[in-house]
This record gives sequence, structure tokens and C-alpha cells, in this order.
Amino acid sequence: MSWETVYQTKLTDAATAVSHIQSGQRVYIGGGAGVPRTLTDALGARQDDLRDVELTHILTFADAPYAKPGREAMFRVNALFIGANVRQAVNEGRADFTPVFLSEIPDLFRREILPLDVALISLSPPDEHGFCSFGVEVGVTKPAAENARIIIAEINRQMPRCLGDSFIHVNRLDHVVPVDYPLPLSPQGGSSDVHLQIGQHVAEMIPDGATLQMGIGNIPDAVLKSLTHHKDLGVHTEMFSDGVIDLVDQGIISCSRKTFHPGKIVAGFLFGSQRLYDFVHNNPLIEMHPIDYVNDPFNIARNNNMVAINSAMQIDLTGQVCADSIGSRFYSGVGGQVDFIRGAARSPGGLPIIACQATAQDGKVSRIVPTLYEGSGVVTSRNDV
Repeated sequence: MSWETVYQTKLTDAATAVSHIQSGQRVYIGGGAGVPRTLTDALGARQDDLRDVELTHILTFADAPYAKPGREAMFRVNALFIGANVRQAVNEGRADFTPVFLSEIPDLFRREILPLDVALISLSPPDEHGFCSFGVEVGVTKPAAENARIIIAEINRQMPRCLGDSFIHVNRLDHVVPVDYPLPLSPQGGSSDVHLQIGQHVAEMIPDGATLQMGIGNIPDAVLKSLTHHKDLGVHTEMFSDGVIDLVDQGIISCSRKTFHPGKIVAGFLFGSQRLYDFVHNNPLIEMHPIDYVNDPFNIARNNNMVAINSAMQIDLTGQVCADSIGSRFYSGVGGQVDFIRGAARSPGGLPIIACQATAQDGKVSRIVPTLYEGSGVVTSRNDV
């Protein structure tokens, strides 16, 4: 039987697909810009006939109707990284937060510390061999799907086909829901003068031929804007956004001097504009990999001159970096900061950087403090700094 024939037998609608989810199960929801929104909406519509379903995910760029007040008996979120859509629920005690290094999340599924009953994921259409790409979110979603008992997949015509260790065959899927809608887009705002000054200071520390890790936000964008006179830069990062595109087009990012995956941009997930999604589609320069591979500090260190650029919400005079909370209020998560700080420190010629604006709230509050606020979480220890 051909894969096309098998594929046809798995096609269904979203309501029918999520009807296979039962009370008491643990369900993984694809993260980042790869949220399967049609499936999560259909699952939310089942609130009257489900109880005690745990929904676990990383940062998701979509609404989270399952986290609204009054749904705690039906759905309980266990966030592995907190986004704006579940932040209030976590801080009100209606949802849970599991602090964990990003590189270690796949092991939670493989070792069945968090055994998964169902994975809800979003994929690109299958190629001529029946392989679908995880697209813009390979990092955690691929390991989750590989370790779930049941895989329910949206096949989104607008999901880019990203290359690398990023594919799953249709034979592995249990239920398939065809969809066609655009991915969430990141606002493309301008950097302030302060951010640009920080970006220029950081850029001055980066040598030609360095390999970069950067995230999304004003400071990473400002750093990228300040690299226009550099040469032969590479990228090995948990995620990237639009800022790399112009540097690739100008030949500044060539990855030609990388010592690990030479000639390739390596990442785990993406979030940006439609221009970014068009840029990565079938682009042989881009390799997407599971996050335990990308964020493994020993893999990171295989890049000579690895420069890791991360930020802080607050840092104390002993060097403790708080990047996930404001006092006792949870804000984001551990993420990959420590993975890259330690990987860059091990890299020959490597440089870990914590870059942040000195003040917050229009200059009224200092981010540099004698001691962290009571209840603050230490993401990067003073021993690393």
C-alpha cells in the first residue's frame, strides 16, 4: 500500500481528531509559531466532557483558551516556559510551571518523567516520499511527537518546509487534519537609541568568523543591525528571527568559518515575519534540529569563537542573573540561557555575554541591584558569570 493511500485513511476533521483525547491524559501542544490552532480550538470546545487533562507546552504564540478562569477542572496547563497567554494563570495558581533547561526537555518525554499520551502538532504538507517537516518548531515538538502514544497532526499548507533533522513520515501519524492558515507573525518594531547603543557595544566584542547565538527582542535585533562591517559570521542558536536575513543577503553571515555544521545556520525554532518563513522554506542554508542537540553545551562548544548573547531582567552585584521572574512573580522560564552561556565558555575563543538595559520603567528602576528581589529565580549563577 502506498503512503498516499495510507495518508488518505488518516484524514479527518479537527473535532473528530481530538475526540480521541480522554480525561486524565497528558497532551503536548506544539509550541512557538507552530501551534496547531485548529486542534487546540477543537479541544477547547470539549470542555464539558473532559476532566483532568494536563496540557504541557513551551512558549506558544497563540491564544490559550484552555487556560481561562473556570476551566481548571477540565484542563491544567503545565508550562515548560511561560508566555503571555498563560502567565496570569500560572501566577494565580490555576496553571503549573516546570522550570527546566531547554536542552533537557526532550529527556522528560523520553525517560517518561512526563509521559505523553497525545501530541498535537503542526506540519508542512508531505513531500513526494511522504515526509512532513515540523517547519518552524522542530526543537521540542519533534521529540514530543516521537515519544507520544498518539500523534494528531495539522497539515498546514502555509507551514514552511524546513530542512535538517526535521521530518516525520505520514505513517507515524495517527490522525491528520488538513488546514490552510498563516503562521503567527512577530511585530517588527524599531530599536530605541539605548538598544542600538547596547547593540554597538556588543558588536565591538564580536570577532570576524564568530558563530552567534541570539534570541528575539530589541537587543538581539540591535546587535544584528550593528554587524554590517563584520565578515564570515555563523549562527548556531536555539531560535532566530528576521534580523539574520539581511546579513545573509549581504554575505556577512556565511557560516563558512564554522567548525560545527560548517556552511549551515543551525536552530531549533523560528519566529518572525512572513518574510522569514518564506526565507527558510526549502533553504539548504538552514538546518533545524531537536533542542537537546542544538542546546547541548558540548555541541555548542564545538563552534570555535562561539558568542552567546543573552539578556537579564535583573542582575545583582555578585553576578547572579535573574531572567525568568520579577521577584516572586513568574514571567518566562529558564530557556536556553545557561546552555549557551556554558557552551560558549567552553568554546575555543568563545564569549558568553549578558546584555541588558541598566534600568527599567523609564529609568525609574535599576536592573543592577545589590541583591535580587526576594523570590527571584537565579537562571545563570554567579559561578558562570
